[in-house]
Amino acid sequence: MPGGTIAAAGVPKERAEEYKGRVTAYVIVACVVAAVGGSLFGYDIGISGGVTSMDGFLEKFFPEVYRNKKHAHENNYCKYNNQKLAAFTSSLYLAGLVSSLVASPITRRFGRRGSIICGGISFMIGAALDASAVNIVMLILGRIMLGFGIGFGNQAVPLYLSEMAPTHLRGGLNMMFQLATTLGIFTANMINFGTEKIRPWGWRLSLGLAAAPAILMTIGGILLPETPNSLIERGHREKGKKVLEKIRGTSDVHAELEDIIDASELANSIEHPFRNILEKRNRPQLVMAIFMPTFQILTGINSILFYAPVLFQTIGFGGKASLYSSALTGAVLASSTFISIATVDKWGRRALLISGGIQMVVCQVIVAVILGLKFGSDKELSKSYSILVVVVICLFVTAFGWSWGPLGWTVPSEIFPLEIRSAGQSITVAVNLFFTFIIGQSFLSLLYAFKFGIFLFFAGWITIMTIFVYFFLPETKGVPIEEMIFLWKKHWFWRRIVL
Repeated sequence: MPGGTIAAAGVPKERAEEYKGRVTAYVIVACVVAAVGGSLFGYDIGISGGVTSMDGFLEKFFPEVYRNKKHAHENNYCKYNNQKLAAFTSSLYLAGLVSSLVASPITRRFGRRGSIICGGISFMIGAALDASAVNIVMLILGRIMLGFGIGFGNQAVPLYLSEMAPTHLRGGLNMMFQLATTLGIFTANMINFGTEKIRPWGWRLSLGLAAAPAILMTIGGILLPETPNSLIERGHREKGKKVLEKIRGTSDVHAELEDIIDASELANSIEHPFRNILEKRNRPQLVMAIFMPTFQILTGINSILFYAPVLFQTIGFGGKASLYSSALTGAVLASSTFISIATVDKWGRRALLISGGIQMVVCQVIVAVILGLKFGSDKELSKSYSILVVVVICLFVTAFGWSWGPLGWTVPSEIFPLEIRSAGQSITVAVNLFFTFIIGQSFLSLLYAFKFGIFLFFAGWITIMTIFVYFFLPETKGVPIEEMIFLWKKHWFWRRIVL
């Protein structure tokens, strides 16, 4: 029996029905400001792909790629196959992986705001280094600092949003993180479209403007209130109660407060969260923390977003046309996130993940067929087929934008009990950034080796992850964050493990 059947039958919620409060302007503002942290991740995804297609940038740091781009090559798929160029993109995510694990104890001991501030400062330093880089070492060092910023931000912001949001709107408010990410991608694409005309130093402006969202994130971290969950976990029970009353708009918060207190008492009894997360009773959450971010990356979305200008140039678009096409995909991704925000707390997580997966598989197969039949090593796509490829890729991005994009972050951030929540989110971020690094480093080589088959490769993974969700992910819609444990105890598969 799939997980959705059990969820529909009803999961014990204990004090959940006693929760009081309403959606306050205070909590909305706090969530919107905190979600700006997602724009750091999005801005870098969008900016790096455009910068790596700019002549001024390539000529200065990657002259071999510049020569291949300017001269006829034996294979259209090979023009950008350069490991140093791939390292420029992927080094950030390797640094983010390491920093996300470092961020876990900081987030637990000093609060969610502390990690948000650390992330903003690191990202500002990285933006300054990259914008002023005079050699490849300085460029990569800047990327590493950007990675530290993303690691801290991605670890803390989804936790902050999940803990601040009321239960019935947790999905939508948590997706503010993904919305900020997609808006960051779109903004970066539009900036690249403009700075590409400023030669030869326009790429410096693109990289330097990354400091803007980092400044907003840092200021937000300083001004935002800490979550009541974090305050109570760190012994500030009275202060936590006052924050909870303020964000819920009522003094009758006894039921929710008791859940948080119970969770914090258990959390404080755990000395080694990373060791504790390996226990059998936490096995379902650990599996989701690993598989959800893995599958999110194996959709192939980052390959399209990282290398959109490169990819479009590879399949026959000119320089400006490729930047325009990548800006279009960024706009589609940002707008489609609103669909998820509007429906996730009505339709549930599973429905969006499964339907989105089906649409993405169909789109990947269509692109593979078109490129396989109409595009080769010595020929380019016709105008009509090029337009069709862009349309299908936009449909793929749309499906990702309302399914695996936001929910790949939302689901892991809401399923962990408080005692391992920070460690669990660190694992989620680390796995996400690890596979982002792997795909970022290998995509250009995979494109060379698989050619159009790269899209079938990703379609196969999307098929697997859609089946995985159908059978193994219970519905988390409407379940209080401190009572998620009861989902696993009632799930057809996981109850055999956790009981």
